[in-house]
Amino acid sequence: MAAENTQTLTRQDFVSDQDVRWCPGCGDYAILSQVQKLFPTLGIPKENFLIVSGIGCSSRFPYYMDTYGFHTIHGRAPALATGAKLANPDLSVWVITGDGDSMSIGGNHFIHVLRRNIDMNILMFNNQIYGLTKGQYSPTSELGKVTKSTPMGSLDYPFNPPQLALGASGTFIARTIDREQKHMGPILEEAHNHKGTSFVEIYQNCNIFNDGAFSELTEKETKAETQLVLEQGKPMIFGANNDKGLVLEGSNFKIVKLGKEYSADDILRHDKEDKNLAMLLSEITYNPELPVPIGILYQESKPTYDEMMTNQIQEAKKSIGPGDLEKLFFGTNSWIVD
Repeated sequence: MAAENTQTLTRQDFVSDQDVRWCPGCGDYAILSQVQKLFPTLGIPKENFLIVSGIGCSSRFPYYMDTYGFHTIHGRAPALATGAKLANPDLSVWVITGDGDSMSIGGNHFIHVLRRNIDMNILMFNNQIYGLTKGQYSPTSELGKVTKSTPMGSLDYPFNPPQLALGASGTFIARTIDREQKHMGPILEEAHNHKGTSFVEIYQNCNIFNDGAFSELTEKETKAETQLVLEQGKPMIFGANNDKGLVLEGSNFKIVKLGKEYSADDILRHDKEDKNLAMLLSEITYNPELPVPIGILYQESKPTYDEMMTNQIQEAKKSIGPGDLEKLFFGTNSWIVD
């Protein structure tokens, strides 16, 4: 049973004594700030937080948080995090990863932690580039991306992370943006509150190797026209004057103008429990004709792997009694090797 936090914690309690060594202007700073603000509000003892990362710029995160943490190997953070959560279910486990770390070498671990529905949180910093290794294209880089490793343009079709998460039976899938601080905070809190694997894709600007990748979504002059902010039960309206909305035409989204022909009542309403709608929303990520959805795309309630494993162990103890380690070592299924 998780211990209650009787100590009053502040943001400063989660700031480590390490110098932050991200490039000045990197979007990672904004994400770090939001996590440090969130943790003291969750009512969890400080010693029950665990941050696990892989390899990449994002994966320096554990050094900058004054919590327990693992800086693991490339792509394997979900495996380490799974072991920690199963060994100590009281932990609040946060996996910090990047688009290269999780979508490339770590793709297999990423999909399996989602399908198992381990109770943990995965924050994927997506800057659509390999930043730590100095600017090669990544699995989320757009088709035709010119980089040091693709001087004539990438020929790879990019991964769509929310769509991949849906296909892996993810139970909480959301997206936010590094510069949208007021949006990011509540999304991270919702991710924590979700029982199961929460996956949050965070669009994050790499101002050195992929500066401005999301500028249309973040600049004051354009973001109202390019962002679709999803709110449960509310119509999908956007635009500088809130005068545009999405309707379904067959199985495709269509932008309509609010006015004489269409009203807010005609606009499609967001339902985060509708998996078909979530799939359609995830598909428009790379469609320049449609706004990019941010918010909770999908959420469902389902038993977690760790919860089921604990119950299974308890049932085993009831039926066959507690285990005997010495008997296991020296029983009939052991061998002595000379």
